[in-house]
Amino acid sequence: MTARLPVFPLGTVLFPGLVLPLHIFEERYRALVRHLVGLPEGAPREFGVVAIQSGWEVATAGPPGRPAPTGGEVTLHEVGCTAELRQVTELADGGFDIVTVGRRRFRVAEVDDAAAPYLTAEVEWLPEPAGTDEVADLLAARVISVFRQYLGLVRPDPQEISEQLPEDPTVLSHLVAATAALTVDDRQRLLAIDDTAGRLRAELRLLNRETSLLREVRAVPVPLSELAGPPAPN
Repeated sequence: MTARLPVFPLGTVLFPGLVLPLHIFEERYRALVRHLVGLPEGAPREFGVVAIQSGWEVATAGPPGRPAPTGGEVTLHEVGCTAELRQVTELADGGFDIVTVGRRRFRVAEVDDAAAPYLTAEVEWLPEPAGTDEVADLLAARVISVFRQYLGLVRPDPQEISEQLPEDPTVLSHLVAATAALTVDDRQRLLAIDDTAGRLRAELRLLNRETSLLREVRAVPVPLSELAGPPAPN
């Protein structure tokens, strides 16, 4: 089953069930928020969040309502997650502060940059696990154990370590993927895995890798997103 969605390219990966606050300042995405707010009561107010593979999500000034070329096209990853609009605060300058929650995964089939001021895409919904899975339950217990060890190294203060991790394996898999200090590529690979057990297995490998590195170097890695940013305007 396919659908057409507004698409918001970002330098991060959104997972189902995770909260994503955003500050909307570009006119094309202000238009997107106005479109969502203006939908009839009961209509789904959601857009697709897709991580950027190359390029920058901030466009330079262009014709009214359209981003200008940035000297290199933005390339998107293939799999994204919808963001459901939960809260909107309109700002004095015409921008918005919004709060969204990840809802469902999709695969991008075709991107259209001409149908609206913002990107839209034809997307295919990806399957989500349903029912109980004994393998996923067993893997979840192992992931919780390793993740707590990992948190103990990242956050030495025991008060900062959450004792209440979700028991549901799918929810746990999304939480670990979103909160561990992983690269965008690592997170993207986790988002693209269709079954919970497969995602948990991959997370066990990643957590064991990160835990070993932290024990060896005794330093908390800085995400690459904090070291990079779009080129400064001339």
